[in-house]
Amino acid sequence: MRVLLALAIWCAGLGAAAQFGKMSVLYDQLGLAYPAHQGVEIGILISLIGTIGLIFGTTSGRIVMARGPRRVMLGALILGAVVSLLQSLMLPYPVMLATRIPEGISHLAIVVVGPTAIAATATPRWQGLVMTLWGSFFGLTFTVLGLYGPEIAETHGIGRLFQYHAIWLLLCAAGLWLLMPRDPPRPDLPQQSLLNLHLTTYRSPTIAAPALGFVCYTVTYVAILTLLPHAVQPAWSTTIAVAMPLVSILVSLTLGVLLLRFVTAVRLVQIGFAITILAALGLFATWGHGPSETIFACVIAASMGIAQGASFAAIPQLNPSPEHRALAAGAIAQLGNLGTTTGTPMLALIIAASGITGLTLFLITFSALGIALHHWQARRRI
Repeated sequence: MRVLLALAIWCAGLGAAAQFGKMSVLYDQLGLAYPAHQGVEIGILISLIGTIGLIFGTTSGRIVMARGPRRVMLGALILGAVVSLLQSLMLPYPVMLATRIPEGISHLAIVVVGPTAIAATATPRWQGLVMTLWGSFFGLTFTVLGLYGPEIAETHGIGRLFQYHAIWLLLCAAGLWLLMPRDPPRPDLPQQSLLNLHLTTYRSPTIAAPALGFVCYTVTYVAILTLLPHAVQPAWSTTIAVAMPLVSILVSLTLGVLLLRFVTAVRLVQIGFAITILAALGLFATWGHGPSETIFACVIAASMGIAQGASFAAIPQLNPSPEHRALAAGAIAQLGNLGTTTGTPMLALIIAASGITGLTLFLITFSALGIALHHWQARRRI
């Protein structure tokens, strides 16, 4: 039963990632569907969902504690399904844009409940595995949607992909309605202002630590995944674009899980960032040589996959109580969205100004920052 519950929660995470991915992989088709709204406006349609998490990430952790994870998860899945069904009608652009707000609320609720709920399904021995599995939801969803989403849209129309997404969310809701334990009595939480809630979260060296490392991952990973294939030799562009997310997922679920048996999650995040620094130097040294570029790009993806999975594994390792885990998951959602929102435009400007040198320094800077932030928080915990 626990295995089924963990898989059902993970499937809900795949559905949440698709709330981002279904629009991202259809960028060109959406431009054709809304010819009067090109470029930046299509970009806003894609990214607006992340703004909700950026603003309300920490608040959502408290809402989960107050309302109960089962109630919040089921409500979020049903809301997401309704929104996807509405979007399948290919509404006018302003209305379609407005639907991204409730979809952002749905997305945020799922990604905050998910880590806490899936951690509760496993004993300490297996928590590294289930948390790393949870951490794979974003990369796997984008890979699958990138392979099949445009084809579905071209063959059956954009709306069909949105309908498939709604069906997936409803199936997840049905499964979790059967499998997820009922919520405990609601705790009597003290009243806190939004400012005090953020201070409570980010002052804590246990609650904030996973998110502070995770933002250094998201600011680099999404940007590199998006822009590196366009920066290398054209002959190797497709290979790198396909290989990087797959390598990231496979290494995270195999080597990453194995290493969690021997080192703490925080230490493994630091190891992942350290390997990223070395691989970035290797990419710089071999720039212009297609096979070597591909190898070092895959090493970068693998090391980032390790850092990603270990960041989620750090939530239960550092926070034994469900309340603190919910706040930590909210912080990860908040800072994760900060990274995904800012990383790609930042790296695009850097590459335009200084090419591979800027790209290398970008990777080294944020990887070193991730190591330093975890070192600082570890000293605070001592």
